[in-house]
Amino acid sequence: MVQGLTMLDDRDRKILSLLQADAEVPVAQIAETVALSASACSRRIARLKEDGYIARTLVELDRHKIGLPTTVFVIVRTGSHAADWLEQFHAAVGAIPEIVEVHRLTGNFDYILKIVLPDVEHYDVVYKQLVSRIELFDMSAYISMETVKAVQGLPTNYA
Repeated sequence: MVQGLTMLDDRDRKILSLLQADAEVPVAQIAETVALSASACSRRIARLKEDGYIARTLVELDRHKIGLPTTVFVIVRTGSHAADWLEQFHAAVGAIPEIVEVHRLTGNFDYILKIVLPDVEHYDVVYKQLVSRIELFDMSAYISMETVKAVQGLPTNYA
């Protein structure tokens, strides 16, 4: 157990799963599902927030309705790993709102970027913004043809 945190039980894990699926579900409905009173359930949710299990509550937008149906993944290789370059890279990707995820990798490539766009042609706009901010050794773009699985929630059985 992490110091200062209470251990989660099956009800806590179920509450977390329900809230990940729909954060606006009424507490009374969650309470009924996990066999608790509404007040006891509300206290558990407050504790889960206080203990940091619930980091924040977000609204997921429909990408098609807001005009961003296209996903491009970009594999990046860099020629530098110096601290100042890393700082510049973080600032560069942070300044481009279409870049929604950046992961540092092991292996032959350094980073993978997830970019959301109105259409494939708009990738060139983002590409030019990025390379004007930071020097990169190599970039390769891959257009997502289909999203096979996209889960926003996390499995709760490890908590």
